[in-house]
Amino acid sequence: MTSQTDGVSTTFREPPPGEFMGHPKALWQLFNIEMWERFSYYGMRAVLAVYVATTFFAYLGAGANAQASLVYGGYTALVYATGIAGGYIADHVLGYQRSILLGAIIMASGLFVLLIEDLNWFLVGLALIVAGNGLFKPNISTMIGKLYAPGDVRRDSGFTIFYMGINLGAMVAPFVTAAWIGATWGLKWGFFAAGIGMILSTLFLEVAKRSLGHIGLPEEGKDGWGRFFAVGAGAIVLAAVVFFLLSESTILGYLLIVIMLGLIAYFIMSGIRSRNKVQMQRYIAMIILFVANAAFWSLFEQAGSSLNFFAREFVTPMFGSMETWQAGGFGVFQSLNPLYILILAPVFAMLWPWLEKRNINPSIPRKFALGLIQVALGFLLLVFAIGNMRNAAGLVPWIFLALTYLLHTSGELCLSPIGLSMVTKLADEKEVGLAMGGWFLSIAMAQYIAGLIAAIASGGTADGEGTLVAAGITQYSGVYMQLFWIGLGVGIAYLLLAPAINKLMHGVK
Repeated sequence: MTSQTDGVSTTFREPPPGEFMGHPKALWQLFNIEMWERFSYYGMRAVLAVYVATTFFAYLGAGANAQASLVYGGYTALVYATGIAGGYIADHVLGYQRSILLGAIIMASGLFVLLIEDLNWFLVGLALIVAGNGLFKPNISTMIGKLYAPGDVRRDSGFTIFYMGINLGAMVAPFVTAAWIGATWGLKWGFFAAGIGMILSTLFLEVAKRSLGHIGLPEEGKDGWGRFFAVGAGAIVLAAVVFFLLSESTILGYLLIVIMLGLIAYFIMSGIRSRNKVQMQRYIAMIILFVANAAFWSLFEQAGSSLNFFAREFVTPMFGSMETWQAGGFGVFQSLNPLYILILAPVFAMLWPWLEKRNINPSIPRKFALGLIQVALGFLLLVFAIGNMRNAAGLVPWIFLALTYLLHTSGELCLSPIGLSMVTKLADEKEVGLAMGGWFLSIAMAQYIAGLIAAIASGGTADGEGTLVAAGITQYSGVYMQLFWIGLGVGIAYLLLAPAINKLMHGVK
């Protein structure tokens, strides 16, 4: 079926017949695949920063947390940055299904390499996960968009349901990898559990092929397995580059800037070449929203680094003794965000269509602004608790950190699933994979910045005699107060800019 929407021609082929709960069956298959992949990612993420600090950088004393935060930030940045290459490969070389399969295999291999207690081998494992994730992450999100015709009002709800799959895996994972396995047998065995999750994701991809049908298959003439193995060899070369960048944080920062500028130039040139004013302006709107996305995740992604260290060192245990808490129990906070999403996502999925029927649904830029303001308020609440609610031991009651995550989650639901859907609407059909890679690149830059922020918040500070001592609770408070003002300011700016951005989007909602 070919349709014409606001001057942009698109071709749509229906997925195989059959629906469940009003959506194509393939949505639920992709839900399952992504759930196990996210179990893997968030399971290892829950223990990563603390494991690196205590296993490889303990000799640095008070500086261990800062160094681990930089490694964490570099790793998570590269996880998202490689989505650009993965999106291009799926669009032009392998197709989406085989890109996801290859990425899953490489990621599973990397997770098991993490079990080797040697820093170089550990970085090799992280590098393999990064290379595999680039082929996996943007492309499964793109396939969701291909299940719905242009203008299908179910699209936003479909992405929100898919987002629930992400968060079901993310919710269960920290309980398993950190609070149970990590606290009982050691944090490194959490990586083993994450590897099992990745294997399950790979197996379920094979199960899903019947429901997916033609969705995500390569173009005719590009279905030979030679391409599959050639891309696999290229991924190994990429892993070698990633290994180097994980050790060179400054170079990584400059590289991310160069790639983002190159991508912006590509989309602008693509809009000019299309000679389509509507498409050109939609790309400009998309780039502006990428900036808001990067600002949001720079704040939000303190969760896996500085907030994780904060929970371990300055928050009352949610359960068990302080010893058990610091051994891995602190990881339970990593389950709160996905738990909240599972509770709230159905509400948001119903809320947007309900508001739309009454002509009061906030536009996409306003939803982004609301997300930024809420993540800022989460930090303000934590600053209040640090200043006013500590117990005799100087610890903050865990309920305040739980409420901080709640505010961050409600902000996320205003921005992240809406942003994924926005990319599939604003990009030209032939460039959706690359555009989705650009979305994840904006998150990559945010992850890198988040690592720098976390290094300041959780790293050591000099005392009056110039000796490096561990970060005190007031150091966290000062940094989090600055994050509040940044989030609030950017959020208000996007509220004011919303009408202009909406004009550039030409009717996309």
